[in-house]
Amino acid sequence: MKTYLKYLIYVMILLISSCYQRGKGSQNILSHNQALISNQSIQRYGSVIRVKPEKLMEYKELHANPWPEINQMISVCNIRNYSIYYKDGYLFSYFEYVGDDFKTDMQKMAADSLTREWWKLTDPCQVPLKSRKEGEWWASMEELYHLE
Repeated sequence: MKTYLKYLIYVMILLISSCYQRGKGSQNILSHNQALISNQSIQRYGSVIRVKPEKLMEYKELHANPWPEINQMISVCNIRNYSIYYKDGYLFSYFEYVGDDFKTDMQKMAADSLTREWWKLTDPCQVPLKSRKEGEWWASMEELYHLE
């Protein structure tokens, strides 16, 4: 319910702001928000992990109906535009980080009790790559190209 109320308040602020800006002859709210976002530092992350074939359907079902608190924690930890893809036994994740202290935000997420419960369900579905860096579960991928 808290997430719904926050979302509702956010939408109301956007609508009020939009009406105010239009009344002043300023740019519309979408252009304004895009300008704010473009000034914000965005770090892109891609990673990969294997999924156990016998656990693929379970993994898909979990992510078809994620717990709202998990999605909220991801957002609170400054992660945006988060996606997980599947191909030939591999899971590929992509997200954008908009905060200013990635390590602290990831520690915050790892300390969250509901997130740890979620991971107890998802981790047994996964097989980390042997080539991952020390301390990683999902192996980081190197970005070779990006078009804004």
